[in-house]
Amino acid sequence: MNLERVSNEEKLNLCRKYYLGGFALLPFLWLVNVLWFFREAFFAPAYTEQLQIRRYVQRSALGLLFWVIVLTTWISIFQARRAEWGELGDYLSFTIPLGIP
Repeated sequence: MNLERVSNEEKLNLCRKYYLGGFALLPFLWLVNVLWFFREAFFAPAYTEQLQIRRYVQRSALGLLFWVIVLTTWISIFQARRAEWGELGDYLSFTIPLGIP
């Protein structure tokens, strides 16, 4: 979709939908929102809806950063401690590696 062909009101509506969709445990939508609307929010000539779009883009970036930190922390802890957790670690694993832990 080419954002240049869409009205400013429709851009705001789409940006809002991606922002709210990110709260449904879909942080990828926040990434798409930031990448897709960043230029529109910060570098396009000023228009009425731009301030709201900028707010949604900034909040999407913060939500994305939060998810990246949480997931990176969880993955690091899980990879380092899975063997120590015994049966719980095996239960949480999708695949159980062969060999000595």
